[in-house]
Amino acid sequence: MVIQNKHLAQVYADVEKRNPGEKEYLQAVLEVLGSLSVVADKRPDLVDAGIFDRIVEPERLIRFRISWVDDKGKVHVNIGYRVQYNSAIGPYKGGIRFHPSVSASVIKFLGFEQTFKNSLTGLPMGGGKGGSDFDPKGKSDNEIMRFCQSFMTELAKHIGPDTDVPAGDIGVGAREIGYMFGQYKRLRNEFTGVLTGKGLTYGGSLARTQATGYGACYFTNEMLASKGESFKDKVVVISGSGNVALYACEKVYELGGKVVAMSDSNGYVYDENGIDFALMKQLKEVERGRVSEYPNRVPTAKYFEGCSNIWSVKCDIALPCATQNELDGDAARTLVKNGVIAVAEGANMPSTLEAVEVFLEAGILFGPAKAANAGGVATSGLEMTQNSMRLSWTFEEVDEKLKAIMKGIYKSASKAAEEYGCKGNLVAGANIAGFLKVAEAMKAQGVSY
Repeated sequence: MVIQNKHLAQVYADVEKRNPGEKEYLQAVLEVLGSLSVVADKRPDLVDAGIFDRIVEPERLIRFRISWVDDKGKVHVNIGYRVQYNSAIGPYKGGIRFHPSVSASVIKFLGFEQTFKNSLTGLPMGGGKGGSDFDPKGKSDNEIMRFCQSFMTELAKHIGPDTDVPAGDIGVGAREIGYMFGQYKRLRNEFTGVLTGKGLTYGGSLARTQATGYGACYFTNEMLASKGESFKDKVVVISGSGNVALYACEKVYELGGKVVAMSDSNGYVYDENGIDFALMKQLKEVERGRVSEYPNRVPTAKYFEGCSNIWSVKCDIALPCATQNELDGDAARTLVKNGVIAVAEGANMPSTLEAVEVFLEAGILFGPAKAANAGGVATSGLEMTQNSMRLSWTFEEVDEKLKAIMKGIYKSASKAAEEYGCKGNLVAGANIAGFLKVAEAMKAQGVSY
């Protein structure tokens, strides 16, 4: 990708110099700045205020040691991170990820993307992200608890309901949020809405579990409707089988589509008759099994090694919901050749820059992550609201608000794309719409950070 505006090209060169080797972060910055050249050309006031120079650097990056003891009494050490990226429109907001791939680069990329994603929701939330290279797989509940308590002992110094409100992400679900919330409460002697994704008995929101997957489908439905299409009778492939993928699967069926393939980190399962959502949910959420076990219970299903090969399955709609850069240029070309009409990102940056260019050049409806997977953080924002008001909304109330937010995100991205001369390009539109709200707030607040 080439950045057309000279000032932004220099901004990116400076980012490269300051962040050598941080490929995930540099990829995210390049993608956003590439879309913002038209804004820099039209808004010299934002250039003069140093908005572009400032927005590509986080306000704060915290790195800390986490020492914990396993069930055999052995001491382990992991690294923890929290990036408090931008607070121009509200307290920092973003998930915590426990996965061996976590690094400063990954956390900064996620925080950068989160800033614009949160802006798009219309809710008063800044951008943040956190995590650790800790791998929860194979650990006992007590080991998970001890790790989470150690993690929160340091993190508690830097967060609060009006400062920074973390949530879950890969490797961090209701169990981990509960352990961290309990430790925060113990340390601070406060019962506040400092974390979202909490259990329903202590301040959590109905529909939060389903929100990212549902939201991705609501956004996709808006894209399809713009072309007179819908999910009805469409064949869908979803990568992943975690929280986002599972509930995207459920919503696809509710909207009239059929999911024929899902995956995990080892391979994918295919069934032309359609994946049984209830069975997959039982396998993944209750039994914590692998998708390779699915064909043992469904004779018509077939398992294939190699998760990336899932994109060779012919489909009308593709929903990448696993992890970053899982869908490359070759996979994108295969999807286009096989007749895909829409792709929406349920994970964070699952498509490489080359893949995105392939989809856009082919005229495929493409929903970028910062727009299409904003449903999770949108519902986290609704959880924050309920906590502040000491209220609990019904599932239906939250779901209706989520649907309205996702429709609003589509309209904002579509409108911004048209206003800045790139009609139909939702990647550019989402970047521009998300950026402008943050930029105006930063300009209004002066050079204070």
